[in-house]
Amino acid sequence: MTRFLILSAVLAGPALAGPALAGDTSPAQLIAGYETAAGAPADAERGRALFLSTQTGGKPDTPSCTTCHGADVTRAGQTRTGKEIAPLAPSATPDRFTDSARVEKWLGRNCNSVIGRDCTPGEKADLLAWLAAQ
Repeated sequence: MTRFLILSAVLAGPALAGPALAGDTSPAQLIAGYETAAGAPADAERGRALFLSTQTGGKPDTPSCTTCHGADVTRAGQTRTGKEIAPLAPSATPDRFTDSARVEKWLGRNCNSVIGRDCTPGEKADLLAWLAAQ
């Protein structure tokens, strides 16, 4: 239920009209929605720090976002199985963060894998603010 409420706040309406579709949002819209849900503005520096930090609460083989995505988010990353991951920065991958359901799916998986819990709306806003600035 919490994810639905956050997703609804993120999309400010379209999520209630039907399933999320690719191209249903933008990085700026997502950031604004997460800021609303968090009740605070995004901070790109906090997002950078979270992305680059080593965590201990998640899976031992994914202690940091950089484990798979690398520190340079304008370049491709690689999964632990060797599959290429398109760059996270929207400047390098223009359709990045334009599908709300995909964003929620991958933030859910990756936050749990790296930090051992769901990211808060504030953490999501911070991460996306930093990524969108790259």
